[in-house]
Amino acid sequence: MDPICEGATGAAVEDIQARLAALGYETEASERESQTFGPSTATAVAKFRLDHGLSLGSQIDASTWSTLVDEGYCMGDRTLYLRLPNFHGADVRQLQKCLNILGFSCGEPDGYYGVHTEAAVKQFQESQGQLADGMAFPDTFDAIDRLHHVWGGKPAAGPHPMGGMGFARAAEVLERMQISMAAEDPISRNVAGRIWNLASATTDKSGLDLLDDPLKARKGDKLVLVLATAAQQGASKMPNLSTDDIDTLPQRIRTACESSRRTPPIVRLQLPFGIGYDGTFTTGDAQTFAVILLDAICTAFE
Repeated sequence: MDPICEGATGAAVEDIQARLAALGYETEASERESQTFGPSTATAVAKFRLDHGLSLGSQIDASTWSTLVDEGYCMGDRTLYLRLPNFHGADVRQLQKCLNILGFSCGEPDGYYGVHTEAAVKQFQESQGQLADGMAFPDTFDAIDRLHHVWGGKPAAGPHPMGGMGFARAAEVLERMQISMAAEDPISRNVAGRIWNLASATTDKSGLDLLDDPLKARKGDKLVLVLATAAQQGASKMPNLSTDDIDTLPQRIRTACESSRRTPPIVRLQLPFGIGYDGTFTTGDAQTFAVILLDAICTAFE
């Protein structure tokens, strides 16, 4: 495109001024009324370029126009999915920030809808019982918006590694929270049983117990967890969380509970048998998973 600079007039200038105003860069009323690229418009453009890491200047060239358009998008304005070239803009960056805070890591929010953002969207969709296709449709944005009370005003960096909880803090959570746990297969039942043993050993007032049927929760349950080893097929009304990323698991458990419309929430935890799993499962594996998962559960509700 040919650069648009001071002295230009017309509809293109009016569009530029409107986009700048929407982003907080004001221009004089007389210039807006006459659709004139005057001194105040040039100053606003120069500030915009400086704020967004563009080369110094006061004209609208191709890169400045592209950045101005990108910054005008709000989350939910358009469907986002993985493509080449990547979608990019303020709406992508806001999506990344929200997902990071909710426990679905995109990495550093850079405004580009790449493979890490697609993977985080898939994980979030699974946690909401939606079809995990990695395409951010209105249903995905609606689910994020319902969680505004969780991510609103929070730092964009998202959750940090939790580390071990400590005996006393875990005991306090187990005594305060009534949680039931079920399992879909023999390996998961093994792990669930070990979690129950650990909880009982932590405190004799533990509110964690085992269920045969996750749909038959106890009166007073705050959460029902279902352990599984098989991947969930297609969309389901049951939130499904991968346990591969232990650091973010507590926050993702909390997010799934916060967004659930079921009382008590039922959340499926899929044990990490992807990378390096050779079909064997030892007693040590079961105990390791039990310790990790109980720590994550207690951390989620600390």
